[in-house]
Amino acid sequence: MSPEEIFAAAGVRGFLHARRLDSEASVGVDADSLVVLASVVKVPLVLEFARQVADGLLDPADRVRATAADRLGGSGSAGFADDAEYSLRDAALLALSVSDNTAADLLFDRVGVENVRSLLAELGLTRTTVIGAPRDLLRTIIEDDEAGRPLRAFDPVRTSASTPREMTRLLSAIWLDEVGAAACAQVRELMAAQVSWHRLTAAFPPEVAVAGKTGTMPGIRNEIGVASYPDGTSYAVAVFTVGGAETLRRPDIDRAIGEAARAAVDQLRS
Repeated sequence: MSPEEIFAAAGVRGFLHARRLDSEASVGVDADSLVVLASVVKVPLVLEFARQVADGLLDPADRVRATAADRLGGSGSAGFADDAEYSLRDAALLALSVSDNTAADLLFDRVGVENVRSLLAELGLTRTTVIGAPRDLLRTIIEDDEAGRPLRAFDPVRTSASTPREMTRLLSAIWLDEVGAAACAQVRELMAAQVSWHRLTAAFPPEVAVAGKTGTMPGIRNEIGVASYPDGTSYAVAVFTVGGAETLRRPDIDRAIGEAARAAVDQLRS
């Protein structure tokens, strides 16, 4: 099936872009539509962190402390019962491997939201916006809910957002060392450590290495990543879906994300 047919069968609206990293070849489905980033925002965050480390502006061994006031709930230290202390480099690992929102908040505090925005601008990602850290996103949800108005967090015009095409451009920059070899290598390593294998990774055979980052909110399921084949070719893929808001657990939509990505890559390989 085509990516469009896969999305339709899962009952979601899908947005996709895939590109072969060593050529101009690409395929897309609404690839220039604005989409909500959710936790995909942690990729440019960690890239800017790695760049600052490479430039000597941050010491990756510096410590941060996750206290009760920092914990948003969820995976990693965000869901801990007790305070925890870890290094900045471990905060980056937690942010990308298990999508730890508290680790991402603490990393944003050190890296600076404006610096993440500047990095995106330098890469020409003019339609990618970052409103702030995960705690800032949660703050908009609380404010909007209390005011009885539509939630900004689900509106790509009013929250952290991008397009599938710009996200594969970001991935291309990381895989082609455009932000410094050391920084990009670190981000690739951390993305490969992601523990969520149920979307992109699940659709590819075991000999294909997949490094990615998911993003999930009620009714929003995303993943961006790179699939690297044994023949040396690599493909950047960004898949975003809207639909299925009744529960966070929708394995059928997770499978559709991977299947759509695989269909797009197969089209490029053919």
